[in-house]
Amino acid sequence: MGWGVGAVAVVGGGGLLVEDDVLPGRTRLHELLGLNGADAPLPHASPGPRVNGSFVSRARGGVPTGWSVSYPPGHPVGSRLPVLVSLHGAGASHTSSFDTLGLDRFLALAVAAGVAPFAIASVDGGAHSYWHRRADGSDAGAMVAEEFVPLLARRGLDTGRLGLYGWSMGGYGALLLAGQGKLAVRAVAVSSPALFEAAGATAAGAYDDAADFDAHDVFAHPEWLSGTPLMVDCGTGDPFYQATRDYVSRLHPKPAGGFQPGAHTPGYWRRVAPAQLKFIGAQLA
Repeated sequence: MGWGVGAVAVVGGGGLLVEDDVLPGRTRLHELLGLNGADAPLPHASPGPRVNGSFVSRARGGVPTGWSVSYPPGHPVGSRLPVLVSLHGAGASHTSSFDTLGLDRFLALAVAAGVAPFAIASVDGGAHSYWHRRADGSDAGAMVAEEFVPLLARRGLDTGRLGLYGWSMGGYGALLLAGQGKLAVRAVAVSSPALFEAAGATAAGAYDDAADFDAHDVFAHPEWLSGTPLMVDCGTGDPFYQATRDYVSRLHPKPAGGFQPGAHTPGYWRRVAPAQLKFIGAQLA
């Protein structure tokens, strides 16, 4: 579900743990030592109404593309609300925002606690699209900006008050779409963004080649998000921890969020979701 964790190998007689493309042994070592903290379960809350649909995406090359919109309790389908677009991680789909992370349930709890109401919308971007134009001509980022957000506006949502959220590949995608001006957003919140410091360190399939990486290198351009309210969370046992920490250190002003014990897992993303939805709600209100 968009974990993006490299394979683990044991090297040499000393049992040194090494993972692909990450700090030696960080993820596995934190797991073995119990340093990742407790995973958060799906909350015991009744979500509001959800509507599902699909469209054939021209930007993605004619691929059927599923989507969902969840409204907070007390707000029927079609209510004119601000909207948070959630971008999924690698290997996931539009249903993962709700069925795996429980964002609809966390939204219900947030609104009950006084957060200004908004809707959460999710859409299929492809298993390894990394939310940008690829060599085959498909462009999941253009799909979001040119097809999905207009669809949300036609359904009555207030896309003039738009936020972006994502985890792993989707966290990277949210930073990219907002940073390159693909969408005018009021706030961005991301968990464990799939950031790479160099083309040679990327996950297989994330980019077509080095030129593709350079054209969409969020890490090298912290200025892209200057002035955008931003929240970034990442677990200290996550394979993207080092790159995310280095990226955050170059952002001015410093974003909300931070680094807590945690791994690259839904349990960690659920743990930080309440604070992220509260942050988004304040910005969209």
